[in-house]
Parts: sequence; C-alpha cells; structure tokens
Amino acid sequence: MGLVWGASFLFMKVALTGVSFGQVVWARLVLGALALGLLLLVGRYRLPREPIVYLHFLVIGVVGGVVPYLCFAWAEQYVSSSLASIYNATTPIMTALMATLAFRVERLNRDQVLGVALGIAGTVVIIGPWGYAALTGDLLGQFACLLAALCYGFTLGYTRRFLSSRSIQGVPFAFLQIGMGAAVMLLLTPVVALSAVSLTLPIVGSLVALGVLGTGLVYVWNINVLRSWGPTSASTVTYITPVIGVVLGVLVLGERFGWNAPLGAVLVLFGILLTQKRVRLWAAGRLTP
Repeated sequence: MGLVWGASFLFMKVALTGVSFGQVVWARLVLGALALGLLLLVGRYRLPREPIVYLHFLVIGVVGGVVPYLCFAWAEQYVSSSLASIYNATTPIMTALMATLAFRVERLNRDQVLGVALGIAGTVVIIGPWGYAALTGDLLGQFACLLAALCYGFTLGYTRRFLSSRSIQGVPFAFLQIGMGAAVMLLLTPVVALSAVSLTLPIVGSLVALGVLGTGLVYVWNINVLRSWGPTSASTVTYITPVIGVVLGVLVLGERFGWNAPLGAVLVLFGILLTQKRVRLWAAGRLTP
C-alpha cells in the first residue's frame, strides 16, 4: 500500500502535464471502479442489500475519494509531489483526532495526545508561515493537502464507526466506496472532464497506474488492514508513503525543498509513533527514559 500510494504523487505530477486536475481525478476514480468491478464479477461477490449501507458508501466515496483526490491533484499544480506526500503523512494525526473526538471509536492516552500536538507542530513547521506575506498558490496548495489528509482521517473514523462491523467482503467494500466516488465524478463530467488533453505514453501510464492500482487493487488491501488493525493503526501506511513520494520526487523529477519540510516531517513522524503507541514516554504516571 505504501509503495503504490507513495508513487501516486509522482503519477499525479506527470499526468498534470497533459490533463487538468479534474480529469486526473475523473480518470482515477472511473478506472479504479472498473478494475474493482471486474474483480467483483470474476469473484462473484455479493453486494449488500440494506439501503442505508449505500448512503454510508456515498459519504466515504465523496469524502474519502472525490474531495481529497481533487485537493491533492489541484495542489500539485503549485507544490511538489514530494511535499504533497509529506502532507499525506499527517493522515494518522487527523485520524486520531477524528476517531477520538468525532466518532468516539478510540481513546487517546497522554502519549497519544502529545503525539497529536507534535504532529500539529510539525505541520506548522512544514508550512513555514513565516515565509509568506500573503496568500499564494503554494500556500493554498499546502492547505489543500491538509484538507485532503483531514478527509482521509474522517473517512477512516467513519468507516470504523458505521461500516467495519458489517459483513461486507473486501472487494465489494472497495468497489462500493470507489464506485460511489466514480458515479459522482461521472455526474460532474461536464464540469471537470470536458476540456482539451495532450496525451503521451507516460501520461496515460500514470493515469492507468493511479486508477487500476492506486484507486483499485490497493483499496481491497486497505479494507482488510482497517478491519484487522483499526483506523489509527491502519493509517500507519503513511510511514512508507512519504518516503517513497520524496525519493521518487527527488530522483525522477529533480524536486527540492527547504530545511523546514524535512524537519517538520520528522516531528510529524515522531508524533505518529507516539499516537500509534510505537514509542512510550509515560508509564505508571512516570516519565520512562
């Protein structure tokens, strides 16, 4: 999951050289839904019958697919793919907040609260507000990346609260989530997809990889991990995602960033370690070295 999603930021950057950000998202969701639909037919999986389930899937299809995909694709017109992948790493912090405050499916101890605080501080360092005198495309792009991460956190908490306990297999689960997002994008086709394109083999390959892999097959794995580990632990895939995203951005696209991005990323990752209980500072009321 980390390898595929980490490379997705590179694929988006390449695709944006020939298509609009709306067309990137349209292709990503439609191709992902087609790939999952094929798996659904081949495996002869059954879809749920309860009407309320489809409403829940519409929510996570929009909030967990359409909105964050649009945010990231729009943002990468102004920020590097490396920086976008670093912002994606804040997802566990957003997930912890949503799972605890909004959906109440998890509780945070003192270490986890400290981890959330460090994650927020790291995010501020990455943004580097001292470097902006006014709103710019770069700054708005960073805020769009944060909004996307917030949407992912909401989706993981919402899924755990309303859908994870239902006996829906991984393939139909992923198909309904991505399929709902694809249906919304199909309705928005006149607005987001009907404009000129300039297609080359790298652009087409990037769109196919984004759709079939990053928005198709990986979602089946994601649902299984979410059910096994819970929303906060499942989001630890973002340990790997920014590493892959930064390495590909630097090596393939020659991207560079200032000192504050890696420093902020270190703070965010340490905050995630605390939030995920990988590191413990407090035990039995005392600070543990």
